[in-house]
Amino acid sequence: MTKIAKLLLHCPDQPGILAAVTDFITVNKGNIVYLDQYVDRVENIFFMRLEWELENFLIPQEKIEDYFATLYAQKYDMSFKLYFSDYKPRMAIFVSKMSHCLYDLLARYAAGEWNVEIPLIVSNHPDLQHVAERFSIPFYLFPITKENKAEQEQKELALLAEHRVNFIVLARYMQVVSEQLINAFPNRIINIHHSFLPAFVGAKPYHAAFERGVKIIGATSHYVTTELDAGPIIEQDVVRITHKDTVQDLVNKGKDLEKIVLSRAVQKHIDRKVLAYKNKTVIFN
Repeated sequence: MTKIAKLLLHCPDQPGILAAVTDFITVNKGNIVYLDQYVDRVENIFFMRLEWELENFLIPQEKIEDYFATLYAQKYDMSFKLYFSDYKPRMAIFVSKMSHCLYDLLARYAAGEWNVEIPLIVSNHPDLQHVAERFSIPFYLFPITKENKAEQEQKELALLAEHRVNFIVLARYMQVVSEQLINAFPNRIINIHHSFLPAFVGAKPYHAAFERGVKIIGATSHYVTTELDAGPIIEQDVVRITHKDTVQDLVNKGKDLEKIVLSRAVQKHIDRKVLAYKNKTVIFN
């Protein structure tokens, strides 16, 4: 299978960027197989995602990043990321007691849907260890209290580094992630929120929605930042409800939606289709 390079970049908009980047590929005998670009007219920022085949590319794979940085990134004040199809990102899953998102993630992983490795599952409760064992994935327990949280997260960080984890998925992990963990994985911690943000806050959002008589409920997947539930949004969806739905109906529909929205967000991240800028995302098709 032909190896593919994937380039995501953003920079101040100006004439000639698209031509310069594509020229870099074609002059070096790369075959472009995907190209998408977008200009934010308010911020005057140019965004681009490009894929090309490496089979006949003249620049060695390990030197492409240096060449591009020297020839183009400095000239156009670009921020860019370069990925290669022969590398599988390594994803850690954090869970607590609810299993619906975890089962969905692991089912997709076991079915071979995702180009990803899952070297470990981390939890603050022992309840879902049997799920990890069923899928033959190591399970690590870190009980967390207010007193030991910083110490436990240091141990988690060491474990993540040991297993060369690239990004984290919070599959209904019922802990506020600390700043030290967020800073270690900027825009690389994906959370699922049980609402179409912004929405009903508190511990029982479906009960509040039921009392209010809402006609839709939703779910939101976003990158984690130090501002709680306010990071760049990757994926959202809603489901319609009626006056006939009970609270349990809302909970069940909400769980279904949560796992679908989370998996869509993870899929986009694995496929390198998300470009975060400030507190928004550009999602490439």
